[in-house]
Amino acid sequence: MANIDQLSKRYMRQQLFLTAGLFLITLLVMQVWLVDGLLTPAIISVAFTLVLGGVIGMVWCRIAKNSPESLPTFFTAVSGFRLLLALAVMFVYYLAVGRDNMLVFFLVFMAFYIVSLAHHSIFFARVSNRS
Repeated sequence: MANIDQLSKRYMRQQLFLTAGLFLITLLVMQVWLVDGLLTPAIISVAFTLVLGGVIGMVWCRIAKNSPESLPTFFTAVSGFRLLLALAVMFVYYLAVGRDNMLVFFLVFMAFYIVSLAHHSIFFARVSNRS
């Protein structure tokens, strides 16, 4: 049980570091190439990634402790939920700002989404292979 708690905390910590690193890269791009309009998409992407990563880490910990046979269903549900939530965030942003600013938001958001998805896949593949 303690191992599951440690793995859950490690997942959330790694997600935090990856998100912070990507945010710093976004800020660097803003400063070097003087690209305007990246800050709002970056902040929304950071919030999405951190909240989702924290929730996934806590729910995985609870499921792994209480009913480990349900983990494949959990991973499938997380994939679908993450995609639907990302589409909802992009739709709400589209309604708020319009069509003109969507390309920049989409590119920034997808960078965070893909890094988060890759981290999730690699982390839980390693955890599943160890057990």
